[in-house]
Amino acid sequence: MIPSLRPGDKIAIIATARKISHPEIEMAVRVFESWGLQVVVGQTIGASYNYFAGDDALRLQDLQQMLDDESIEAIICGRGGYGTTRIIDQVDFTKFRKHPKWLVGFSDVTALHSHIHNLGLQSLHAIMPLLFPKEGAEDSIETLRRALFGEDLNYTVAPHAFNRTGTGTGQLVGGNLSMLHTLTGTRSDISTEGKILFLEDLCEYLYHIDRMLVHLDRSGKLANLAGLIIGDMSDMNDAAVPFGKTASEIILEHTGKYNYPVCYGFPVGHEPLNLALICGRVAQMEVSEAGTRLAYRQL
Repeated sequence: MIPSLRPGDKIAIIATARKISHPEIEMAVRVFESWGLQVVVGQTIGASYNYFAGDDALRLQDLQQMLDDESIEAIICGRGGYGTTRIIDQVDFTKFRKHPKWLVGFSDVTALHSHIHNLGLQSLHAIMPLLFPKEGAEDSIETLRRALFGEDLNYTVAPHAFNRTGTGTGQLVGGNLSMLHTLTGTRSDISTEGKILFLEDLCEYLYHIDRMLVHLDRSGKLANLAGLIIGDMSDMNDAAVPFGKTASEIILEHTGKYNYPVCYGFPVGHEPLNLALICGRVAQMEVSEAGTRLAYRQL
């Protein structure tokens, strides 16, 4: 069980993937401080090595230092992009397992969520500092605060034409579809059996979405779920020869043969409304004609 934050606690902001500048995290720092938290800014913020927030050695060192520092109660990834998988196999989680803390982010940070899930620990899929200034992000920021400080996280979502009704209970796992696909067969690969899987993605070609769904299905990751949550499939692209289906229609095709409940249109992903989700915690999803309710089991 990861302790909830309290005013006065110290948190860190780092970058495990794409580079990010100090001005781009300024608003997040102000918000965190308004919550009574002390903010430590890692060496990777403002660092640059081509695309990345410093070379692999620096990003690994920054992450390792914050994982090992027992005075740090949460690690916030400043942004996603690409790069976490380049360093994750070199990370030593020994001290982190003895003194677990919240690790926060989404998109490329899915690699960390999945890896940590295999250690038996929870993590937080939520908005990152780069996106705090985005118009309409206020509710996303508030759900991050609620999650960090141990307040209830129960969500109700409007109905969707493709929803499949039912009730499912299991650990919540998932994140970015492309990253989950990339992690297949690695030490960070997760089992989805008996769990509620959530998926989101950004700027993918529709045929890529189909290819990844086929792969997940062939590898057994769609077969025995407790439930499936489809988040935002933002800014999808089509090829010169149209694929002929939307992302939701592609997902419907590959999951239609199963009986677990499915929720479409859940606000998680690369949109201003990106509700915080606790990866690895047991939740219950109830999908009815009136909509979807997602609630975490009280611990």
